[in-house]
Amino acid sequence: MCIAYGFVYFYPCRKRQGIFGLKKNMRSGYTTGACAAAGVKAALLFLQGKSCQKVSLRALDGTELIIPVQEIKRTEHGACAEIVKDSGDDPDITNGVSVFTSVRLLSGNNSIVYRAGTGIGIVTKPGLAVPAGEPAINPGPRRLIKNVVREVLEENQGCEVEISIPAGSTLAKRTLNPVLGIEGGISVIGTTGIVRPMSEEGFKNSLVPQIDVAKAAGFDSLVFVPGKIGENVAVEQCRLPRGAVIQTSNFIGFMLEAAAERKIRRILLFGHLGKLIKVAAGIFYTHNRIADARLETLAAYAALHGLPQKGVAKVLSAATTEEAAAVIAEYGIIEVYNTLAARASLRACRYVFDAMRIGTVMVTLKGGILGMDEQAKEIGRDLHWNIESL
Repeated sequence: MCIAYGFVYFYPCRKRQGIFGLKKNMRSGYTTGACAAAGVKAALLFLQGKSCQKVSLRALDGTELIIPVQEIKRTEHGACAEIVKDSGDDPDITNGVSVFTSVRLLSGNNSIVYRAGTGIGIVTKPGLAVPAGEPAINPGPRRLIKNVVREVLEENQGCEVEISIPAGSTLAKRTLNPVLGIEGGISVIGTTGIVRPMSEEGFKNSLVPQIDVAKAAGFDSLVFVPGKIGENVAVEQCRLPRGAVIQTSNFIGFMLEAAAERKIRRILLFGHLGKLIKVAAGIFYTHNRIADARLETLAAYAALHGLPQKGVAKVLSAATTEEAAAVIAEYGIIEVYNTLAARASLRACRYVFDAMRIGTVMVTLKGGILGMDEQAKEIGRDLHWNIESL
């Protein structure tokens, strides 16, 4: 059930401690990707003669969002809508910025063409979820936009979508975009379309009940995933039971301890190379602002497997682990990932003083399995996974 807040419908979030010890509900908000999708819907409806002050949007997790429209106006080739970003109580640097979405209808073509307007970056290096040369509009927002286009337009119609965030060029300097090779502005991001804020301690504690629910369902072997990439591969490709999959976010060490306290027998760490390689280095709080030794760790273990000095230099100069993985493939030493997986499992076992058995599976952004250790194979078999087809 929604709670109305002005024109916006926000969804109840977990409570945090407020002033004088009172409990306060934290407001959820919506991502820049949801803003862009809402702008597309508003602009398309405007071109059909339907002006609106707010639009409904189905987030990728099924939640309905009601997003206010600041302004819609006709342009030379179509229409442009302005949506003001509201991240709720989350301390997001894009909170309050205007997201402008211009649309132009395409005749005889049902495709969606994306353009980067003012303040939107362009991807210039390989290894990200969006290919080099494309506007930095991530897959989640693209799916949201596609959904609203197909909702509003006829099946044989398409459109050109240009997104602008005028403040983006300045805000990008406060992100990792320059390091990642995204030039000219900010990225349009969001996994589902919803920003769900909470304090770090509250967030950590909110993750733990997943373990209790899985244990109550009869699982004593769990699959820990730091994010959606690992979850999607684990469930959709490997057919691991969804009820055993636990989101850890960046708090892998905290969640391992929580599992050990609950007498969980085995854990399968399953996620993107960029996260789990940190565990191999003994880093159990994986936020990039806390610790980041991804490329150094990969370079060291690759050198152990025979990567020459020139290759080591390439790995260390890469912008992402995906880009570094291309170097590893070039030199044909992909067995390094099995070693890294085994090392991550060893470090994780030490972290909980061998209270349980742990295996590790490392994957790519596109869902390919890079490496795993013997413990992972054993746990996976017991959970009846399907990896033969991968």
